[in-house]
Amino acid sequence: MQLPPKVTERAFARLAEIGASDQGQALRIAVEGGGCSGFQYEIKLDAPASDDLILEGNGEKVVVDEVSLPFLSNAVIDFTEELIGARFVIENPNATSACGCGTSFSM
Repeated sequence: MQLPPKVTERAFARLAEIGASDQGQALRIAVEGGGCSGFQYEIKLDAPASDDLILEGNGEKVVVDEVSLPFLSNAVIDFTEELIGARFVIENPNATSACGCGTSFSM
């Protein structure tokens, strides 16, 4: 059964910090072919489209297009601050392997 991805409070809080919704922007999570492991995530600020799944929290939005949605079923979108830098991360239970960069995976 496919469930939509979940977005953590930390991720929504970071979007609020950078003022995404104030600029009419949402965090777009997309899956594309390519990358070191077969698929890669594209994470960027973008305007929501009419056919996007919109996840809302804290006055902010995270959007996923219809094509990417099956790849992100049950995934968790989070924001982390580590020594290597602060970034949005995706914990994806559908991925069978991932590469060290954290943006590429295979299924």
